[in-house]
Amino acid sequence: MRECAVRLVLGNEGQHGSRWLAVMSISAKIGCAPQPLNEWVKKAEVDSGQRAGISSDMAEKMKALERENRELRQANEILRKASAYFAMAELDRRSK
Repeated sequence: MRECAVRLVLGNEGQHGSRWLAVMSISAKIGCAPQPLNEWVKKAEVDSGQRAGISSDMAEKMKALERENRELRQANEILRKASAYFAMAELDRRSK
């Protein structure tokens, strides 16, 4: 539905005089709010290279890398604490 609505806006932009008027007209016809439709159109333009910005694919990759980075930091913290714990246990064992 989003792709169809975006195509309608881009295809009928010239008939309405401005993008916003096209968005208002199409959103009323399909039963959605104009602001989300306008955002969908902008995102479609970014994804197609017509507008500057981060494409959907890159945004997904960045999210995945951020999630992986967060998980690795947590794993490193766990390993650091475990290492300290075992080092202290070894020192206690040697001092006895």
